[in-house]
Amino acid sequence: MSPVNAVVRRELGSYFATPVAYVFLVIFLVLAGILTFYVGDFYERGQADLQPFFVMHPWLYLILVPAITMRMWAEETKGGTLELLLTLPLTLWQAMLGKFLAAWLFIGLALALTFPIWITVNYLGAPDNGVILAGYLGSWLMAGNFIAIGACLSALTRSQVVAFILTALVCVLLILAGQPQVLDFFQGALPRRLINAVAHLSMLRHFEAISRGVLDLRDLLYFVLSTLGWLVAGVLLLDLKRTR
Repeated sequence: MSPVNAVVRRELGSYFATPVAYVFLVIFLVLAGILTFYVGDFYERGQADLQPFFVMHPWLYLILVPAITMRMWAEETKGGTLELLLTLPLTLWQAMLGKFLAAWLFIGLALALTFPIWITVNYLGAPDNGVILAGYLGSWLMAGNFIAIGACLSALTRSQVVAFILTALVCVLLILAGQPQVLDFFQGALPRRLINAVAHLSMLRHFEAISRGVLDLRDLLYFVLSTLGWLVAGVLLLDLKRTR
């Protein structure tokens, strides 16, 4: 068994060893249903698609993903098990990747359990299932980005509360970065090129494009490169802690 697989199995086991994983899954599924059918006006729209479902995902992840990642490294540091972990025959990168993949697979499970909503929209109409599949892909990629941010910021502190707040703050900034209201606020104060750069940093902008069924390579690369960048930053922070 590779070190990464061992860490993945260890982390997944820790999720389901306590009621936390089951509570998370129930909360995610209940909120997804409520936000889709009531807040998103699923029936009133009269369209056979899952846009009301996917448009709520960034806000679901904003609360629930930091709750998962806040303990990822902060708990290891506070409990004194980080030093033990770093003495094992695995690299920091392998440990980070294993923890990330475990959390990403867990979120993937939560997404997979929303399949009744997909069945419902097919029962009520004839949706474009290719667009829906792209929406699920975009949501999972966005979740991976959230998790990578949380893993990095959890490595920064030993407090789970601080890790939660920092992760939520960074994620909400990345969600709102491309909103017209935010960009209009900086009009005239910043160069146009810089404003465009800020717009391209918006996680929501890239996710919305994918959820509409447009699989642009630039949107896919945004999530892949951003996720890798945050994971590398987290490894560097852990390495700094080890050298100290």
